[in-house]
Amino acid sequence: MEDDAGRHGGTMHMTLFWGKRVQILFSGWPDSRGLAVYLISLLLVAVAAAITEVLGGLVRRLAPSPSTSLSRRILSGTAGTAFHAFRMSLLYLVMLAVMSFNVGVLIAAVVGHAAGFFIFGSGVFRWAWGRPGGPEAYAGRDYAKH
Repeated sequence: MEDDAGRHGGTMHMTLFWGKRVQILFSGWPDSRGLAVYLISLLLVAVAAAITEVLGGLVRRLAPSPSTSLSRRILSGTAGTAFHAFRMSLLYLVMLAVMSFNVGVLIAAVVGHAAGFFIFGSGVFRWAWGRPGGPEAYAGRDYAKH
């Protein structure tokens, strides 16, 4: 018999819970496929969250300076908009995964966002700055110096 949640023989959680038997984004995934599939699912959520942070840094990196030609600003603006749209799509997928109310999924999302920000957005690594002048210029607050 199918219940109101659309699953056979079970209900959706409406409070946080811990356990490997969960549905993330798709019906039957990973559900009761075992611990290994659950851990792979958590890894995929963490990677998706980290990619959103990388894409956020990439969008900021593509921002043209005011002295750039109009055609170059249009091109970089279009590319930045496409990356932003893809980033927002991933963010919504991560949010929907967290709405499974599984604590493991929540932790995976937070760890993924933190790792992505540390690697690409924190300014710890010089290669992630994107603009000469350090993290301040990378964040877009330093256009007058360039």
